[in-house]
Parts: sequence; structure tokens; C-alpha cells
Amino acid sequence: MTSAIRPPAAVLLPGTGSDEVFVRAVFGGPLAALGLPLTTPKPLPGAAVVDGFLAELDRLADQYGTLLVGGISFGAHLAAEWAVANPGRCAGLLAALPAWNGEPGPAPAALAATLTADLVAEKGVDAAIAQAEAGSPPWLAAELSRAWRGHGDGLAAGLRVAARRPAPELALLRGLDVPAGIGACTDDPIHPAAVARAWAGALPRGEYGETTLAAMGTDPESLGRATVLAYLRALTAEPVREGPLEGI
Repeated sequence: MTSAIRPPAAVLLPGTGSDEVFVRAVFGGPLAALGLPLTTPKPLPGAAVVDGFLAELDRLADQYGTLLVGGISFGAHLAAEWAVANPGRCAGLLAALPAWNGEPGPAPAALAATLTADLVAEKGVDAAIAQAEAGSPPWLAAELSRAWRGHGDGLAAGLRVAARRPAPELALLRGLDVPAGIGACTDDPIHPAAVARAWAGALPRGEYGETTLAAMGTDPESLGRATVLAYLRALTAEPVREGPLEGI
């Protein structure tokens, strides 16, 4: 009798200044509907966040053999970076809200992270949270308040290291032959949908899905569903109808 093939573990990373709580809120339900176990590592404080996440992916790949990796924003960048370096241990990619490819340059997300780091360094985390609350929808302000306080004194350094780190070049993504779902919010100026579409177009088996920040205000899983449905289209190489998947 042939034993069933165990699905790969999904390991998803948060964006800079974010946390594992938000990643699970976005992807927990959609991945549970597919029976995929989800691991959401907690970010290490400060500049250690990058090496910490990459080392954790290595550790989990040693444990499981192959991983379905991904993340949100900078977490998607690091997951894609790891996948490019470890194609034999990557079973697929779930990248939500990628913010740039190659050098960050004037990417809005890099500029925003740098400005926030400057504000935190000058006036403290509470002042940065107050400014974010004044200019963000209530749901996003609440997420930032919780996550930024969790990062504490390491927030500024973590923001700076993310703002300066290159994402994989499109040429490198073209060599990553795994099913990949790339998700975007069409009303997000910090993570332009055009970047997500470029990632999906570069990846040999990449598919693109989208939602809106407005939808996430009442349904955080809308971004997870858009990204996971894109991954399923890439996995099957056939259109996936949303009807049977309404539960994810």
C-alpha cells in the first residue's frame, strides 16, 4: 500500500515592524482549510531579525525536508530570498505584498520604514504609534500599535535593516521553478500591486491574486485567500474556481 504524501509545512514570516500574530490572522484560516500546518516564527528584536528568520527557515527545512515558504511584505522578500538559495528545499512560495525587487531605491515601503525608524529614534515608539494611528484605518492602527510595542527598543533597527536589504532580482525569481502565489492589495500605495504582478510574471509558475486594504479591514483573511488561491492555480496549472473554496 502506498502511503499518503505528507503536505509540506507552511512557514510564513511577518513584515518589518509586524509580528507573527498578524501573519496567522491573514493566512491561518486559508491554510487550515487546505490541511496545511502553519508555522509563524516570532521576529527577533532589532537587526537580528533577518539572520534569525533565515536561520529558522534552515532549521525547519532540516526538520521537514521541504517547506512552503512565504510571508507578508519584507517577510515575503526574505522567504523568496531563502527559496532562491534553497530551491531543493522549497515546495512553493506564498508572497503577499512584496514591496520591491532588487535594490529598494525609492520604494515607498523602504522610505516609509526609514522615516518611521527616524521618528522612533528621535521621539520613541509611542510617538510613532500616535502618528500611525492618526493616518491609518482603525484596524491597521491597532495592528501597528500591538506589533510596534512588541518590538520595543529594537523597532528602529529592525526597520532600518529591512529598508536597506535588496529583495530578489526578477532575474533570480525567473530561476525559481516552484508553484508561487503572489498577493496584492490594489489600494495599497506602500506595496504597489505592480510589484506583485512583476513577481508573478517573473516566476515560471507564478500566479497573481488581489484584494484591497478596505476588505482587510473587516476580513484580514481576504489577503491570505487571494494569495493561496493564486498558489493553487500555480500548483494545478489550471484555473481554480472560487466557489468550492469559499471556506478558505
